[in-house]
Amino acid sequence: MTAPESYDVIIVGSGAGGAAAAFRLARDGLRVALLEKGQPLPQDGSTLDFNQVVHEGVFKSREPWLDRNGRRFAPEEHFNLGGKTKWYGAALLRYGRHEFEADAAHQCPGWPISYEELEPYYEQAEKLLDVRQFDSEADLERIERRLARCAPPWETNALPMGLAASIVANPLEARHFDGFASVARLKADAETAFLAPLRELANLTVQTGAAVRELIGAATDATTIRGVVLEDGRELHARAIVLAAGALHSPRLLQRYLDAHRLNTVVPCANAVGRNLKYHLLTAVVGISTTSMTDLIRKTRLLTNPKLPHSSVQPLGFDGELISTLMPDFLPRPLARLLGNRAYGFFLQTEDGAHAENRVIAGSDATQGLPVIDYDVARIPAAAAEHRRLVRSFKLDLLRAGLLAFSERVGLAGTAHVSGTLSAGSDPTRSVVDSRGQVHGMKSLYVVDGSILPRSSRVNPSLTIFAWSLRAAERLAADLRTSPS
Repeated sequence: MTAPESYDVIIVGSGAGGAAAAFRLARDGLRVALLEKGQPLPQDGSTLDFNQVVHEGVFKSREPWLDRNGRRFAPEEHFNLGGKTKWYGAALLRYGRHEFEADAAHQCPGWPISYEELEPYYEQAEKLLDVRQFDSEADLERIERRLARCAPPWETNALPMGLAASIVANPLEARHFDGFASVARLKADAETAFLAPLRELANLTVQTGAAVRELIGAATDATTIRGVVLEDGRELHARAIVLAAGALHSPRLLQRYLDAHRLNTVVPCANAVGRNLKYHLLTAVVGISTTSMTDLIRKTRLLTNPKLPHSSVQPLGFDGELISTLMPDFLPRPLARLLGNRAYGFFLQTEDGAHAENRVIAGSDATQGLPVIDYDVARIPAAAAEHRRLVRSFKLDLLRAGLLAFSERVGLAGTAHVSGTLSAGSDPTRSVVDSRGQVHGMKSLYVVDGSILPRSSRVNPSLTIFAWSLRAAERLAADLRTSPS
């Protein structure tokens, strides 16, 4: 029998959290294995191809799940090196200071750390991701002026973006960065910003096509995790295991382990694993003008409204061709394309509260082995009410500004912002990881992906995941340097 591969740290997943942890740990000289179940994306231009990405969904996972009513569906997940960050819209915003505090009226728990504790790692992440701002382009600037005149509560600020300044000289990439994977490396994703600079390090092993089947515990203490078993049967051992597979996938690995080793009454956080699933309440709004829209980047400003404190609006980085796919199905396609060229898209999001019954459940015999997403907006009434006000008021204000607007709600399959299922907190019975990212009651098991987020906030989660991971990995590296091998 071949001896198991041995490392200091095994990281499961290569998205924002996994790549940032690998960067910090490998740069510290530790022997790191980064495991990604998918493969590197092709560099042949197919990830920018409208038909393959949008119409055919070539690069999306087809993993089947069940919803709370037992209906089968496929979440819009991506399994590839760099994870979802290869496809994200590169809006890299910090949470506000107040979003680290509890907000009981909106069902939001507080963080176990303050904004000030994460701030240095926000700065590190922004530097590594080369975050910058772009000027408003002509069409968006005109819309902003009209909103300021007709709907003064809306406030606008520059949107921090992980895009190279040179993207404006590459129209194909500039029109296809939001929801597409860059071929020219003009978007600062996890693989480009964190993994590519490490390719010469001998102490980092990146294994793609390496799906993890289960965690391995120590022979004498099941609360100590010592390795993983891959789908192909190989075992890898390490002094520490870091979960970074994402908010839908990391909790299932832990659930299966706790069930298999009968730890649900031993580990204090067991009942919280998979719970407090958050999505953001998301709606796409398209405003149609009487004139053509020719902006290139589009996604350059963030709009907020003091009357809607848990919500934000940002333009979609979609050109007319992509916006036409958001038009109502009853419209003939030529008309949809014509209207798309006169349209501007917006992404409306509201922070959803945490509710224990909104959760991810690992597959079982009762579900034919299929995992379940049990999520119901009715459990978070304050968030649902604010999101309705957000959509209604923004559409009305766009009309006042001269744009006829319609909306489309993002459904359960839209998992771009899922979070919270291994939430960080101080109470080991209501949260899963502590302020350092270690699972309550478990030794040598850590979490660095979006599942740790106690709050979803009103902005995109990526930068906060990068920052949390850099902080957690720094502390883990310090512990491993001072502990015996």
